[in-house]
Amino acid sequence: MPAYIKSVTFDSVDALVLARFWAAALGTDVDEESTSDKAFVEAAGWGGPNIWFARVPEGKTAKNRVHFDLRAPGTVADEVARLRALGATVLRAGDDLTVMADPEGNEFCVE
Repeated sequence: MPAYIKSVTFDSVDALVLARFWAAALGTDVDEESTSDKAFVEAAGWGGPNIWFARVPEGKTAKNRVHFDLRAPGTVADEVARLRALGATVLRAGDDLTVMADPEGNEFCVE
């Protein structure tokens, strides 16, 4: 039997801030025992990997080597607007795909 992805971990400046953003973006909750040092977001629905956030002393210095591709439930424009209201920024906008960054600069795509 092959392995499966149980969780994805993000290094962060403040684990709780980043966990709150991703929980809101993905429609789930931050674990109640989460702190600024270590935070956990359980996947919304069955089958998705959970997300851990861990505080590290160094900041982000380069482009991500791995990123999330989010499927918009409606139009890309509407989802981009919702994510911007949560604290994301647009890096490159397009009709079918927009590249964004979370509050700590981690890139992700909305399609």
